[in-house]
Amino acid sequence: MKSFFEFEQRGTTYRKEIMAGVTTFLAMAYILVVNPLILSDAGMDRDAVFTATALTAIFGSLLMGVLSNYPIGVASSMGLNSFFTYSVVIGMGIPWQTALTGVLVSSVLFIILSVIKIREKIINVIPEDLKYAIASGIGFFVAFMGLKNAGIIVSSKDTYVKLGDLGSPPTLLALFGFVIMVVLLVRNVHGGIFYGMVIATVVGMMFGIIDMPQQIVGSIPSLAPTFGVAFNQLSATFTPELLVVIFTFLFVGFFDTAGTLIAISTQAGFMKNNQIPKAGHALVADSTASLFGAVVGTTTTASCIESSAGIAAGGRTGFTSVVVAGLFTLALFFSPLLSIVTTEVTAPALILVGAMMASQARFIEWEKLDVVIPAFITIVAMPLTFGVATGIALGFILYTVIKVAKGEYRAVHPIMYVLTVMFIAYIGYVA
Repeated sequence: MKSFFEFEQRGTTYRKEIMAGVTTFLAMAYILVVNPLILSDAGMDRDAVFTATALTAIFGSLLMGVLSNYPIGVASSMGLNSFFTYSVVIGMGIPWQTALTGVLVSSVLFIILSVIKIREKIINVIPEDLKYAIASGIGFFVAFMGLKNAGIIVSSKDTYVKLGDLGSPPTLLALFGFVIMVVLLVRNVHGGIFYGMVIATVVGMMFGIIDMPQQIVGSIPSLAPTFGVAFNQLSATFTPELLVVIFTFLFVGFFDTAGTLIAISTQAGFMKNNQIPKAGHALVADSTASLFGAVVGTTTTASCIESSAGIAAGGRTGFTSVVVAGLFTLALFFSPLLSIVTTEVTAPALILVGAMMASQARFIEWEKLDVVIPAFITIVAMPLTFGVATGIALGFILYTVIKVAKGEYRAVHPIMYVLTVMFIAYIGYVA
């Protein structure tokens, strides 16, 4: 096992990998609660979606670990499940059964693009400075999510965001967990983020902030209401409206995963000569997981940025992903225990992981104006628009425009020109 996952080459141990897997799972576990809630608003059976979400995370994470040997968890994309429900089903009035067919078709296209290595080629031609900007921008995005989930930052009608009520019990618990994690990390305690989450959970239950689970073991809900439904509406996929939906699933999922893969590879030190080793294997894994998810009854999957928490805890190989898959398997039987993994517990981990990832900005050539502008826009647009793909799109467009304006159009890879045109169309659509 150690040889297969290259423990020695990557300087890791079973203890580190297991700790990292547990940390990643805890950071991802909310998907088992949130995804069924969101998709139930589209009319889907909540219990069936819970099972589909867990099975997809098991399949995707296991495939990611074995195929690519990357410590990345795979699960339904939080952005695309919201798009599925509120934009496609509720906004456009498309039945969820038909929309799920759109997920199925886009997943097949994902696999084709991955197998013929077009996705890998695109990722590898992205300029190095933009890769660092993407990794850093996702760090700010993750930290922003953590601050929001903790209640430290809340919405404001006048100033868009403002400081939340720091005296509320959930926010105090998040601040407590944050301080504990910081102390453990600066004292070089391996698994400090994980231990911090455990301590915060125990304290939360002691003070009544987190409810004690009513039971430990629960039955696994049936998949019958969602399984195979995506195949029933294939004849509707060629309508203009659904083609737009398919393209959006494909486009946003493509660059959400690309951004995550770049960020994770940079954080873990996998990036070599501006190339991501075995990127194709990772892309095939996540696209195949999307197809599996569509069949069992959930939306497009993606490589989860929460995996960065596991990497911060020491995860360096696919064994971390295998552990994640194993824990999602247990979660199918111990679903009542998931109620104690609250956002107040995971929020501090996201803030700290975001801080670590944002440090990648130091590698950007800040003295070059033609690099600084697209890199800066990429970074700030992700949290401010609450979209990884949007930040990447704006950065790519600016990079190409500036290079052409400087007369350095030959320095821009032809693929970048194609992507720029696509990004312009995408921004025009989402705007």
